[in-house]
Formats: sequence, C-alpha cells, structure tokens
Amino acid sequence: MSECTIDNDFLCKHSMFGGLVEDELLLIKQFLVEREVPAHTTLLKQGEPNNSVHFIVEGEVAIVRQSETNKKQSRIITTLHSGDSFGEMELIDIQSCAASVITTSTTKIITLSNSDLYKISMQNLKTYTMLILNLARDISRRLRSADEMLALAKNKATMPSSPHQDGAFSAGI
Repeated sequence: MSECTIDNDFLCKHSMFGGLVEDELLLIKQFLVEREVPAHTTLLKQGEPNNSVHFIVEGEVAIVRQSETNKKQSRIITTLHSGDSFGEMELIDIQSCAASVITTSTTKIITLSNSDLYKISMQNLKTYTMLILNLARDISRRLRSADEMLALAKNKATMPSSPHQDGAFSAGI
C-alpha cells in the first residue's frame, strides 16, 4: 500500500467526488491509499466486516453473492471496472459485506477508510457532506438498477396490467 498518486482529473470523473473543488480534492487525496492487487484476489468477503470504500483505477472485479440458504450456490451479480467503486454500503449501514469482491485481473484500487472519512468531517464539514451525499446517490442509482432488473426478471406470479378505479390491483389488494 502506498500514498495516492492518482491525479485530480481521475477523481473528478468519479461520481463520489462530484461537486468538489481542487482544494477539497487535495484534502481527500491525503487520506487515499493506493494499491495494486493480483487477479483472483478476494478483496471483500461476504459476511465479514468492511470499513472502507474502494475505487477501481485500473482492472476489473466481480461482485459475487453466496446464497443464504445454500452455501454451495453463488452467483456473479455484476462486474465492475475502472471508475466504479465498491464497499459503500458498509460505510453507511455499518453491516457486514453483502457480497464478496474478487479481482478478475490485476487491479489498481484506491481506498478511503471510515476513520479517514471521519477525519475529513473534522477538517471540512462541507467536503464530508458532499462525499456522503454522493455516496447516497451512488447507492440509490444501484438500488434503482436492481429494481429494474427485478422488474424484468421472469416471475411465476404476474400482476394485472391495469388497476381498479381505487388504485388496487385485482390480486386481492
């Protein structure tokens, strides 16, 4: 692990750093840790704690979710690339990892820990607030995307396409 050598142009392209000015990016950069990780490395393991948000600079990771009911069954939920991030949920809800994150190629990441996020809040509340709002927006976008995928998935039970006058569907609601 080493000090962050990523330039501000890269950070500006990432949604978490949206709306931040040069001085704010310089403040954040002093807390970012950069590292290169070989392919097939588990960065986060489902069910274990995580205290950092990670940004992919180069490379690719697979987000893998193991079934709660059948531990032998797992599925790749998505693949993330340069410019994407992971680990945000654990910073917000302070729960264990919802999925595992595994590198599929040599991957360079930068990391911001929860304790460093707190230090940023002590130094510049506006910068901290923008980071948290941007984190919430990223999580919201992912939730909307997951909602859309679920809506498109084949279901055994389907809802009628038109509600009754009172707005309830005929499925007994």
